[in-house]
Amino acid sequence: MDDITQQSMTRLSWRNRWCQLVIGMVCMALVANLQYAWTLFVAPMHARHHWSEASIQLAFSIFILTETWLVPFEGWLVDRFGPRPVVAAGAVCAGLSWILNSYATTLGVLYLAAVIGGIGAGGVYGTCVGNALKWFPDRRGLAAGLTAAGFGAGAALTVIPIANMITRRGYEDTFFFFGIVQGISILLLAMLLTRPSLRQQGVRKSRFAVSKVDFTARQMIRTPVFWVIYASFVAVAAGGLMATAQIGPIAKDWGIARIPMVAFGMTLPLLTLTLSIDNIFNGLTRPLCGFISDKIGRENTMFVIFIGEGLALLGMMQFGSNPYAFMVFAALIFLFWGEIFSIFPAICADTFGSRYATANAGTLYTAKGTASLLVPIASVLAATGGWNLVFVVAAVITIAAGISAKFVLEPMRARWIESHNQPQGALAVAGHGNGNGNASRMSRWPEQSGE
Repeated sequence: MDDITQQSMTRLSWRNRWCQLVIGMVCMALVANLQYAWTLFVAPMHARHHWSEASIQLAFSIFILTETWLVPFEGWLVDRFGPRPVVAAGAVCAGLSWILNSYATTLGVLYLAAVIGGIGAGGVYGTCVGNALKWFPDRRGLAAGLTAAGFGAGAALTVIPIANMITRRGYEDTFFFFGIVQGISILLLAMLLTRPSLRQQGVRKSRFAVSKVDFTARQMIRTPVFWVIYASFVAVAAGGLMATAQIGPIAKDWGIARIPMVAFGMTLPLLTLTLSIDNIFNGLTRPLCGFISDKIGRENTMFVIFIGEGLALLGMMQFGSNPYAFMVFAALIFLFWGEIFSIFPAICADTFGSRYATANAGTLYTAKGTASLLVPIASVLAATGGWNLVFVVAAVITIAAGISAKFVLEPMRARWIESHNQPQGALAVAGHGNGNGNASRMSRWPEQSGE
């Protein structure tokens, strides 16, 4: 009996929602190197094969697009089959992609590895964020923020070991070793992931508008409120990316990139120190702003944060030529920008329900890919009007997104949720279905929290 009781307690412990959140965070941390450590391999690959850096970086662009645009499909698989098989497949793809990179002697193989890696990273990222939203219907902002923060924390912990191994043993061995380690680690953790029962992911009491009806991704994209949320995501992501992607060139053009700065007993170039601080703020803001949005509401948080982002961009434009001001405003830009990866998944689940949260959040996540396509506009603006024009345009669209979140999205979303939470609204959605019989299966959703 004691053995049975102990086994039951162990079973329940890793099925606890906080344990599930931690497992998801660790998976995110392990897959983060596919994106954040890539830059360490570019120069060694260029030196070994004499490929142009543009050709090598094309693999990174392929990876980002694959990671972003396949998340809706991967999310649909999670909602249908559970998180375990999708993360397991993502683990295999993540490991395989770096193993292929270690053997790649042609650009074609490098690009193939980028596609496979994008599939793997998207599967892990989308699944872990979506699963966190389901386990924490009462703290979606915090849960999504902590999960997204894990994506940056992993690179912070492993970037030095990866850099050291590249120096000692070459980039090929580093790709192979970390591909094996990360792939196997995520695969083992995937076996512990599980989704909550329908009862566990049900709506809890909230002071804010939360949907009691579950919408499929197909139903969601037919609603005007989704496209208002999507446009807001694109605007803030594009505005932030325009500025953050150009931090290095801006510092060099202003002649401050190599100014020595002393911090923590070390002397570092200003740009290096700034980027290190920026990454810390970028990770910190995700759970912090997610937690705040749980307390004061999504749109209220968006209003304050997005306007803060715009003001930080204008502050950088006005005072950034001063080294200390440059560091401060760069940190603020990252602080106000990184929260989009916690607030938007949370507001999506609030609006369209928990049951299909993974596919829905993945569909909304494609806004990141859409925004990335707009980033080259910054180079055009800089060529025509200088960096000041880049900052002004980025600030205007970000502030506009903050104002529209409060005065357009908030009342629109509240009215829409209220109308669909009424019995007749819910019946109308159920009757509409999605063309695949999802509405008729609502009553047969498994109540147990297994796969």
